[in-house]
Formats: sequence, C-alpha cells, structure tokens
Amino acid sequence: MRLSKILLASATALALASCGSAEVASPGEGDFGGGTGGGTGGGGTGGGTGGAAADCPTGFANVGTITTGAGATLRNCQLPALILGNLVVAQRAGTIYSVSGRTDVGQDRGADPAAPIAGAQQGILTVEPGVTVFGSGGLDYIVVNRGSQIFAEGTSTSPVVFTSRQSVEGTTGVDSIGQWGGLVILGRAPTAVCPAGVTPPNVGCVAQVEGTNAFYGGNTGADNSGRLRYFRLMHSGFQILPGNELNGITLAGVGSGTTLEYIQVHNSSDDGIELFGGTANLKYVVLTGNDDDSLDTDTGWRGAVQFAIVRQAPTRGDRGFEFSSAGNQALFTRPVISNATIIGRTDGAGGDGIVLNTGHALQLYNSVVSKPSGTCFDLDDAATVTNGPTFNSVYLSCGTTFRADGNQDAATSGIFATGSNNSAGGTTLNGVVNGTNEAAITPTPVNGVNGFLSNTTYIGAVRDSSDTWYAGWTCGISAGSTC
Repeated sequence: MRLSKILLASATALALASCGSAEVASPGEGDFGGGTGGGTGGGGTGGGTGGAAADCPTGFANVGTITTGAGATLRNCQLPALILGNLVVAQRAGTIYSVSGRTDVGQDRGADPAAPIAGAQQGILTVEPGVTVFGSGGLDYIVVNRGSQIFAEGTSTSPVVFTSRQSVEGTTGVDSIGQWGGLVILGRAPTAVCPAGVTPPNVGCVAQVEGTNAFYGGNTGADNSGRLRYFRLMHSGFQILPGNELNGITLAGVGSGTTLEYIQVHNSSDDGIELFGGTANLKYVVLTGNDDDSLDTDTGWRGAVQFAIVRQAPTRGDRGFEFSSAGNQALFTRPVISNATIIGRTDGAGGDGIVLNTGHALQLYNSVVSKPSGTCFDLDDAATVTNGPTFNSVYLSCGTTFRADGNQDAATSGIFATGSNNSAGGTTLNGVVNGTNEAAITPTPVNGVNGFLSNTTYIGAVRDSSDTWYAGWTCGISAGSTC
C-alpha cells in the first residue's frame, strides 16, 4: 500500500462505488458458521426450524428468501443504501440480512465535529448478537462515514457475522475469497496525508480511503466510531481498480474512543485489517487465511494492538505485518504491538513475516513469528532506521531470520540484537499455543509503554492450552479447517 493508492480518485472508481452486486464464483464446499476455535462459532442466521419469517422489520426491504447450507429457508431483509438516524438489525427468527451495492451509514459530516458539514446527517447502525449480514458480490460493502457509528456486538457464543452469500448457502471452502466487499469505517482522528504546507496533526489533513470515494481524517484523537465486539467478517475483498482494493476491515482515521476487540477477519482477498492513520486500539484479534497482508498500517497510525493471532493459509498470503508510513513524516506511523503470534504459510512462498518501510517505527513486544520455510523480518529504508523501531521479548522461528536484500541488512539484524530478551530458533508451537521454546522467553512489561496494554507472564497471543479467549466465536484457526 502506497500513498498513490490513498489519493486515487477517478470517474471509474466513482461509478463503480455506486453500482450494485457483481456475482463472484465460489470454489469448493464449506460449512456456514462452523467454529474451529473450541466452540461452534455461531451461525447467526436468525434461526430455528420454523421456516422463513413472513416479512421484514420496518426499514428493511423484503427481497425474498435464501436457503442456507443447512437447508433452512430464511427471509432475506436488505439494509437500505443510506442509513440515517438509528437502524437496529435485530436477531429475529427466520430472518437473515443483506446489503446490495454500497451501503452508507450516515453522510460524511466532515473533519471537524465542532463544525460539521451543513445538512449532512448522522447514521447509527446497531447489529444484535447472532445476526448475519451478507453481500452477494464484490461491490456490496458497508461504509461508516465520519460522524456516524456502528455497534456490532455479539457474544462469545453468538457472534455477529458479516459474510458472503456463498458462505450462507454453504458453498465456500478453504480458499474462498473475494466474494463481497467488506467493511470500511471512517473517522476524524489524525492522518499524515496533508495539503502542501500543512503539518499534521491538523484538522486540514484528510484523505480519500482506498477502495471507495469516501474521506477520512481530522484532528480528534479520541473520536468514537462505535464498537465491534465478538465480530467475524469472512470471504471479503474486491479490487475496484488495479492497486485500489477493499480489504476485510478498513479503519481510516478511526479514533481511540472506538472499541475494537474480539474481531476476526477470515479469507479476505486483500488485507485482513488495514489502518490508515488514526489512533484506534485493538485487542483480541484473529486474522486467518487472508490473501495479501494480514495486518497493514500506514499514513500515521498511532495505536496499539494486544493479543493477535495471525495464521496464513498453507499456500496463500503475503506478509503477516506490512507496516508503512506514507505521508508527512511529522506524523510517521508508530504503533505499539504486544502478544502477537504470526504463523506464516508453509510452502516457502509469499512475503516476510514482518516488513517495515517508509519511516515506520514499530514497537513490538512479547511476540512470536513462525515461518519455518520463509523469512521473518525485513526493514527496507533508512528513514525507518532513523525513527527507531524496537523489538523486545520477540521469538523468531523462520527458515531465514532476516531478509538479506542489500537494503539496510545490518540495521535489520542490529535492531533485533539490541532489544531485550529477543531470541531466534526452532518453533515448538502447538497450533497457536506456545511450546517450550516460546515459553522460555521472558516477557517485557508493557503497561508503562502504552496504557492500553496489559502486562503478561508470557509472550505470544495464547498463554497455554487453558487460554481460550479465541474459542467459540472464531473459525478456521486450526490448520486446514474451514469456516
């Protein structure tokens, strides 16, 4: 991801953003809602055996019925293209929900909450536990605009699920990607993309997000775009134009007032989660089977992540973390990440476990990177070295520990060597659970580094077999399993 993608705007992109669904073929066979993280994963189809509901709630269009892979017939209730005021997507017997084309939550109210765009109205989308929302093609996606909010809050046994029509119909398999658009959340927190002569953070620093013609940014660090909790998004991603794609979840200018925890993105055709600027914090994140980068950051994001499982598909996926810092370097990207476990693809192809470039200054703590037939870490430019990334209590287990590409090679290994409690060796992971080698690393206290983070007695995302924070609401974590 580069700055040219952020600023990309063309008549073609605008036209596509207003189009409806485009059906995408679905390979393989699958199982909707089957959990593999220690529980059932939640179906969220509104359920029961009583057949389809007779009608749809007020505010939704009745677009017929759909038959699930389990053989249930459900009423298909379509969300409106523009949500103004409050819309509740209720868990309701015999009912499932869908989007067609771009679905906007609110209208863009601008960068400054004290001076919103005249006439622009707020939208609030609330999705109840157990609800499933699906799209039928790549141009079906949801945009939460600046000044509006989404509250999609499930439970550990009844998550909210955003997925594809094929997933509902039970025709997805382990490599089913790109079957609908995804979720874009736009906020008013700072970004490094600024007009000439403007230094961030500044309310005048705004940008167009990739994949659509919507805007993000401002100077409200604690901006609140709502809450995602126990939320699973699957089989998403779509290329609007070459180099301009929808991700699973795009967080652009999202502020620290937003709650983002217990979130899974599975089988996105582009990145799992990509953050453009903002100050959003995330906790308990699962990224599985995503075809490009699992977690991608850019344009001045300064937030924190703790407890993150990244598991690539055996023969798909690029980088675990691809971290960049395009834009004005007065606000270079500087996240703090602790307790991540990155498990790379097993065929030796794809990108490195972690790549830092364009002045990025990652602070990584208490984490594990495992890619036995690939490379763990690459640092690509002098500006990143100058900004001072740090590694502490990190265990690397890869075929090649550091990328030797003639670009900052000595600095790459030196940054790892100067940190505390870092080590490299063979992996003893049991799935996503630490083994003997990982458990031997002394963790580094992190609460004093960033108040969002908690101190732990272990490295990696999962302490031991009794640590099951990911169980019940996720799927596809076990190697070879499907969702």
